[in-house]
Amino acid sequence: MRHTSITHEFVEYVPTELADGLLYISITYRTAVHRCACGCRNKVVTPITPADWQLFYDGDTVSLTPSVGNWGFPCRSHYWIDAGRIRWAGAWTNKQITAGRARDDQGRALYFTQRAAEAVSTRSPEMAASHASLFRRLRHRLASMLTSRPGGNKASRAGRGPK
Repeated sequence: MRHTSITHEFVEYVPTELADGLLYISITYRTAVHRCACGCRNKVVTPITPADWQLFYDGDTVSLTPSVGNWGFPCRSHYWIDAGRIRWAGAWTNKQITAGRARDDQGRALYFTQRAAEAVSTRSPEMAASHASLFRRLRHRLASMLTSRPGGNKASRAGRGPK
């Protein structure tokens, strides 16, 4: 039986037995799981990440974007979950599926590349200045150790004068 709507339930753990027409959402594990909306009863797992699916909750209903394309199932169903409704989309050809998967792979790669670059560039100015200051002090100390002569003025190398 092809569904036209879906309800949701927030859970920590997704149950072993899934009910038809129910989207289980685990915020803890960033995953939404449901039985295929076409009625074939296959388990559909959608990871909720900026690089995969995004979940929207309006206080009453949920939406997932992008669409759910079950290309690996015999049914090859394709639909949107939009404010608790199932909006059926057209079937895709094998060429469209291959292109869509390649686009998704490129999007994920770009997301993780940007995320890695942001992690490097998000040091605060204070932290960057602190690292620069520490580096300067270490470089100065190292330079003074390398340029001092053996047997020279030990008091000046240690940074203190005679008592």
